[in-house]
Amino acid sequence: MPEFKLPDVGEGLTEAEIVTWKVKVGDVVKINDIIVEIETAKSLVELPTPYAGTVQALHVLEGETVAVGTPIITVVDALAAVEAPAPSTAPPASPIDMSNPAATGGGENQTLVGYGPRATSSQRRPRRGGATPATDAGAVAQLQLQGAFGQGAAEPAEPPEPVEESAVPATAAVPAAPPAADIRVLAKPPVRKLAKDLGVDLRTLAPSGPGGTVTREDVHAAAGAAGTDGSVEPVEIDRARETRQPIKGVRKAMAQAMVGSAFTAPHVTEWVTVDVTKTMRLVESLKAHRDFRDVRVSPLLVLAKAVCLAVRRTPEVNATWDDSTQEVVLKSYVNLGIAAATPRGLLVPNVKDADSLSLPELGAALNDLTSTAREGRTTPEEMTGGSFTITNVGVFGIDAGTPIINPGESAILALGAVKPQPWVHKGKIKVRQVTTLALSFDHRLVDGEKGSRFLADVAGVLRDPASALLL
Repeated sequence: MPEFKLPDVGEGLTEAEIVTWKVKVGDVVKINDIIVEIETAKSLVELPTPYAGTVQALHVLEGETVAVGTPIITVVDALAAVEAPAPSTAPPASPIDMSNPAATGGGENQTLVGYGPRATSSQRRPRRGGATPATDAGAVAQLQLQGAFGQGAAEPAEPPEPVEESAVPATAAVPAAPPAADIRVLAKPPVRKLAKDLGVDLRTLAPSGPGGTVTREDVHAAAGAAGTDGSVEPVEIDRARETRQPIKGVRKAMAQAMVGSAFTAPHVTEWVTVDVTKTMRLVESLKAHRDFRDVRVSPLLVLAKAVCLAVRRTPEVNATWDDSTQEVVLKSYVNLGIAAATPRGLLVPNVKDADSLSLPELGAALNDLTSTAREGRTTPEEMTGGSFTITNVGVFGIDAGTPIINPGESAILALGAVKPQPWVHKGKIKVRQVTTLALSFDHRLVDGEKGSRFLADVAGVLRDPASALLL
């Protein structure tokens, strides 16, 4: 029975969250059928199955995060399904908590309770009050699993199979249910912490969540019902004042990356305020051009082209500091990253070889990149290999900021809002279109002179797009 283990779908990823199962127990799948959608630290990914057959078990619940290499699904082929003995009294075909080894019998490649070989009837039943023999581990595992899906306690095990009268002492009895401490309750880590903080025993609760899981509401209800002396008294809990969200996936990866960058690379930030009236006129002109009829044109497109041109004179802003080899890696290409705000957090996919694209091609690539990111369809490949990043804070009406460098790069440029402002133009105060650029750079690779020259070159193109011919 093949077990499909969670693969590494990116570069060195160690874990992923199971977002949505596309199959259920009993479904028949073919090779390369999509079976699950997972969220990694970089993107949402749909996984195909390498096996064909019938889904026998889903080992991980939706919403759980598991390590690469963890079995997530078991698929049995048709021949094996025919040869396997039919279960007598199988528990509900629900996903089980693989963090509890006892729930699967403790061994690798174990099946769900009710499937596979049954225990032989020649085993003696344990005496009342006696220790459970090691050979009875399967029965204990079954009781634990039933208890995990029951209403807060273990349900009775199925009646034992008949055995010879001489093999059973007169005082023997059906083994008692395992102690409450052995029962595995299905609950997510935040719920377990909440129960611990409120002093609620999860084993005493009747789960109301899907698949017999204990929810936050179950815990709050129990905390509000039990008084300190065991009496029942109402407790007001304002649940609307706080919302807890687990730190995982893109948000977790972004946090780790930003902390690592901020405290590893010595950041320097420089600002320049620019009259971009001519750029805005160019944008309006391009919108009417036939080569841009399918492209959304904005000042970001002109800025992206300006960056690709200015990098030629200051390659250090498009480099990497390799601490392991003590080398500076200068790149002859520009993989231009665009920071995109998505419902799942901040993503920075990049356009490969942006410097080799024409203006219409670059515009189309930027459109595809941002729309794909917002729809949650960015692939791991699009998230890796970036060499320079632009973040457009102007879309939120923000003038400027001090952006943090994307790990592995040496600089990041923030584009502020373009606004009509009073400006001295040809000796007179006029209303002009003005914006602010903010460049953060790694001072190990880029000194003040190089950073200033690069920022001045980019600002020069935005001030007068015709100056791009000089770069």
